[in-house]
Order: sequence, then structure tokens, then C-alpha cells
Amino acid sequence: MTWAPITVDATHFYLQVYFWIIVAVLGGLFLLMTFVQGGQTLFHTSKTEMEERAILNSLGRKWELTFTTLVLFGGALYAAFPLFYSVSFGGAYWVWMLILFAFVLQAVSYEYMNKPNNLIGKGAYKFFLYFNGVVGMVLIGAAVGTFFTGSNFTYDPVTRILEWGTAKDGFNLRGLEAAIDFKHGAWFNLAMGVLVFAAARILGALWLINDIDNNEFPELIERLRGVVKRCFVILLVALLVVLYGLLTLKGYAYDIHDPTGKVYLEPGKYLHNLLSFGAIPLILFLLGLVLFVWGVFVTAFKGSNKGIWFSGLGIVLIGIIVFVIAGLFGTPFYPSYADLQSSLTIQNSSGSKYTLEVMGWVSVAVPFVLGYIIWVWYQMKKQGPITREEIQDPESHAY
Repeated sequence: MTWAPITVDATHFYLQVYFWIIVAVLGGLFLLMTFVQGGQTLFHTSKTEMEERAILNSLGRKWELTFTTLVLFGGALYAAFPLFYSVSFGGAYWVWMLILFAFVLQAVSYEYMNKPNNLIGKGAYKFFLYFNGVVGMVLIGAAVGTFFTGSNFTYDPVTRILEWGTAKDGFNLRGLEAAIDFKHGAWFNLAMGVLVFAAARILGALWLINDIDNNEFPELIERLRGVVKRCFVILLVALLVVLYGLLTLKGYAYDIHDPTGKVYLEPGKYLHNLLSFGAIPLILFLLGLVLFVWGVFVTAFKGSNKGIWFSGLGIVLIGIIVFVIAGLFGTPFYPSYADLQSSLTIQNSSGSKYTLEVMGWVSVAVPFVLGYIIWVWYQMKKQGPITREEIQDPESHAY
């Protein structure tokens, strides 16, 4: 199967690159906001009802901003590259439905967890938050992993017929094979999932250490510092596996000037991408790693409560570069290992030139949305750290 010839219109191509960079930035910001999901897996560190409420109130101030960032990220990706949505959601819907279900459970839990006389009890809602923080993060990481290892689909751009995988015993895994098909990179996808989960958990602990009054909850803060140390070991192992994969896996590639848009496998493709433009992507990636590690170090070993700001900026940079090397420099961002020529690139999956030009004007609103997020964050943060008085105050809107 071969795509229709690609006509390289310079303006159209630059718009495609522009919108992929926007997607990359929003993806990096979303990774930062997963500190909420990571924090939801830390309720076990609380030993008293007051400590548990401190964690819940700290996260409850911010969980809606995670939703805002996710919607903005998904909206930009869908609007600029609509074919990705039709192929991915039309084929791998078991994965995406589980992810969406995990986020629905999160919203319900914050609303009803501590409401009196709720039907299923506080424990059930707490489990939902754990589900969102563990399963949701691992699945998102594994889904991002398929941007590098590929997915099991074929797509005919002429007939627009999509076929996903092969049914076994009458059941098609619809994307879940990314976690069990080790022949086609499931080990890498799972490592990416564990990496995202561990990073979110570390960010969650760093946030709670910063947002909860250290003097009023000293024992909880020390337990959270211990979580940072332990999770960092898990993160390092997963990171080494992911880096090994990026450096050794054959990457998917195509020539942006080739009229046929033919996709082929290229050894060391993602390393080549990191070294593009004078190794700027590699420098930014390493800077992000240094910032993330520094935030962990000052929190775990120096007693600081400011680590979230270093590690947060670091994860944003890392996320941006991961998306950049996955979709730019002649790289299909949603490759198919079943049929290389069905792979999606920013050129064959984007909207028309006119659509992207109109969206280019609409994208001017993105900084205002980000500004709104920052403003709301500031308004919430200036209230000061979470204290016992705030939790006990019936007029404080505590969760």
C-alpha cells in the first residue's frame, strides 16, 4: 500500500511543523500536570485522617488544570492532524477508552469522595484515584511508546479503510497488544509506561512537599521524601531501558522531499534526530534531565521543598523533546509495523493548508489559555500551604 504523492508546499509544511511543535509543548505541559495523578497514588503515606485530607486538598486545588491541559493538548492534536484521531481512536480504542475511563473516575472521586452518605463509600473513590494514577499513567506512557515502536494497523488513503490487527479467537486487542507483543516493542512501551508513572509519582510527592505545611505535618513530609528516593530508583531503571531502546531500535523514517512519501526503517534514527540542528534537541533533553534530577536531589537530600519547580521545568523540556524527535526530521509520528506505508506523518495526516492557516490565527489564543492556567495556579498558590486550620474550616471549600 502506498500513499498518494506528497506535494511539498513550503508554507503548508511549515504550518505542519508549527502545529507539531505546539503539540509537543502542550504534551510537555501535560506531563508536568500529571503530578496530580502521581499524588493520588500517595494516600498510603498518610497515617491519620488529617494527613489524608491534607493530601486530598492539595491535589484537589489543581486536578481541574490537568483536565484543561489534556483537553487543550488533545484538541490541538485533533484539529491539526485529524487522520491520527480517526486511525488511532478508530483502531486502538480499548486503550483510549481505558484512559478516558480512568479520568472520568478521577472527576467523580473528587466530587463525591468525602460527601456524607455516598453510596459506595470513601474507600471505593480512593481506589478510583489510585486507578487513575497508576493505570492511567502507564497506559498513556505505553501509548506514547507506540510513537516509536509502531502499531498494528493498515490504512488505505484511497478507500479510507482501516484494519487494526487480527482477531484471535474472535477478539481483537485493539491497541492492548502494545503491552504484550514483545516482538514489536512491548518491552519499550511498558518501560515508557513505567517511566511516566514513576515521574508522575515523583512530581506528586515533590508537589505535596511544597504545598503542605512542613511544620504542621513533619512526619508526612518525611515519608514523602522517602517516596521520592524510592521512586527515583524505579525511574532510573525505566529510563535506562527507554534510552537503550531509542539508541538501538530501528526508527521509522521518510524523505520529506520524496513525492511518494515512502517510509523505511533507519538504524539510529532517533539518535540522529537528537543530533539535528547542532544537537539542540539533545542539549535541551539533557538540560531537562539535569533539572529533574536536581529537583529530586535537593528535596531528598537537602531538605528543600522547592524541588517541584526544578523537576517540573525539567519534565516539560523532556516531554517537548520526546514529541519533537517522534514527529519531526522526517519521522512518522504514528508508524505502522504491519505496513510501513500506512504510517502517519505530519504531512500525510494534517489538515489542509487553508485549515492550518485559519488555525494559525486561532492558535494565537493558546498563550491566553496558558496564561489563564498560570493565573489560576497563582491565585490558588497564594493562599499559602495546606494547614490543619484550613482543612477544619467549613468555609474553606476543603475536599
